[in-house]
Amino acid sequence: MCGIVGILGQHEVAPTLVEALRRLEYRGYDSAGIATLKDGRLDRRRAVGKLVNLSDLLVHEPLAGKAGIGHTRWATHGAPNLANTHPHRAGPVAVVHNGIIENYRDLRTDLATKGIGHETDTDTETVALLTRHFMDQGLPPVEAAKRTIERLEGAYALLFLFDGEPDLLVAARKGSPLAVGHGTGEMFVGSDAIALAPMTDRVTYLDEGDIAVVTREGVTITDEKGNTVDRPVKRIRIGNTRVDKAGHKHFMAKEITEQPAVIGDALGHYLSADGRDVTLPGDGLDFSGFDRLTMVACGTAYYACLTAKYWFEQLAGMPVEVDIASEFRYREPPVTPRTCAVFVSQSGETADTLAALRYCEGKADTILSVVNVDESSIARESDLALPIHAGAEIGVASTKAFTCQLTVLLLLALKAAKDRGAMSADDMADTLSSLRGLPATINHALELDDDFAKAARRLSEADNALFLGRGLMYPLALEGALKLKEISYIHAEAYASGELKHGPIALIDKRMPVVVMAPRDALFDKTVSNMQEVMARGGKVMLITDHAGAAETDEGVWRLIEMPEVDPVLAPILYAIPAQLLAYHTAVAKGTDVDQPRNLAKSVTVE
Repeated sequence: MCGIVGILGQHEVAPTLVEALRRLEYRGYDSAGIATLKDGRLDRRRAVGKLVNLSDLLVHEPLAGKAGIGHTRWATHGAPNLANTHPHRAGPVAVVHNGIIENYRDLRTDLATKGIGHETDTDTETVALLTRHFMDQGLPPVEAAKRTIERLEGAYALLFLFDGEPDLLVAARKGSPLAVGHGTGEMFVGSDAIALAPMTDRVTYLDEGDIAVVTREGVTITDEKGNTVDRPVKRIRIGNTRVDKAGHKHFMAKEITEQPAVIGDALGHYLSADGRDVTLPGDGLDFSGFDRLTMVACGTAYYACLTAKYWFEQLAGMPVEVDIASEFRYREPPVTPRTCAVFVSQSGETADTLAALRYCEGKADTILSVVNVDESSIARESDLALPIHAGAEIGVASTKAFTCQLTVLLLLALKAAKDRGAMSADDMADTLSSLRGLPATINHALELDDDFAKAARRLSEADNALFLGRGLMYPLALEGALKLKEISYIHAEAYASGELKHGPIALIDKRMPVVVMAPRDALFDKTVSNMQEVMARGGKVMLITDHAGAAETDEGVWRLIEMPEVDPVLAPILYAIPAQLLAYHTAVAKGTDVDQPRNLAKSVTVE
């Protein structure tokens, strides 16, 4: 969630800190600040709201110095005001933090008995106060930081900067990601590689429990047991860290249009040379050795898992359970030995999903992850990690990551079907052939952009909306409602069409738009019956279907948008496009912040 950056440089760091924070805006934030050392003395500048406010402040009140730390804050403890904005400072130490210190009240009480009071509502200030206390007891900065870290409970990525120490940063990681970048006579620390990419392509990812002492000459890392360890230096692919809009008004618009290309990339990584089979990295996976799948995720990734449940069960005859990560980890469900546990996360750092994965360690036969960041915590802690090859996704509302997740999960379902003898090699080759043609079909769907923009202008006048779908379209209805509510702030809910009569139909009146996602498949007639029930009560139906479905639709539909024809098994990937375009254009019509909607963060690294 919060973004962290630190620099020990050869030049003035304030502009570079702000630029690095700008690359972390996608994580979500409500305030920002930096601290630097000039002539060995700490100073800081902080501002509430967007980074432009901090930039404006620095024009009038510049900060000099060649060592510094920066932070974008997504509020957890305390309102997003100036007092609560990071970096927090206590005497000779400044601290930035991502995560939650769960025992901060106990620490604050203990500090109060020593006559040390607090000035903010944050848990992070306690870290700075405790460190200052240890330094006042005569401990040097590194030891004071380590003693502080020993007292902390919860999740954190921490970065410390000290008065009189222009060649020192101390970083610590537990639960929240942190990476160290290597330069020539310079060193860097950041929440992820995207922040560090303009400065270096050589990165060391800290493991759980690591503490890093960083100087311009390099880094010394100790593990959670206090042992000095070597963590590998990895080259990051700069192409995966681009954050420009490429001429589009919003990152979300750019990422929607990138989907044909990135889905093609994903297919290229997982299809055999002849295109008739699915190949997995390493030793691969044989689904015939599993009795069932347990799939765990949050948000949009959870809807990808719900879609995959249909695929695995219908194509491979394989029982599947799907759980929201935050519920799964605390329900503590039994995990049988012949279970493959699948964890899906765009960032690979989602706190609840990572905790659920760790719960399954030693219980499930195999832990498989589907992620967009190769070196993420979830990827590193899995038996097999499958990258979705979507590239950097900056818009908070997931678009290309969702369709790439669906693509990889469908490939897995097809492999499972073949491994378990539920699908012949020829049938699999035919489906894969259709899948290879999907990027071109999505391009045709993107040509309907004007149709969705016109429909969205009317949709933007509503206060509420319903989405309906059956079978494979039900998870897509859920995704459509989520997209609409998160970026346009219109209250939207989704239901399986057959559930309409079990309560939601009470909401139908002439002011209620109802988006129906219904290609002409085996369930189309039943969906149309539900749609008629809506229209009979004055509801405004927006039907998204294909040519065959449009030909069988009676008059009375408020809006009809005709999608390209597609193999029914591929429909969820294609119909993600209207879910995205409707939400995008509705948000644009309302003038909301498309890429950084209020209260949301891209990478949810706290509970």
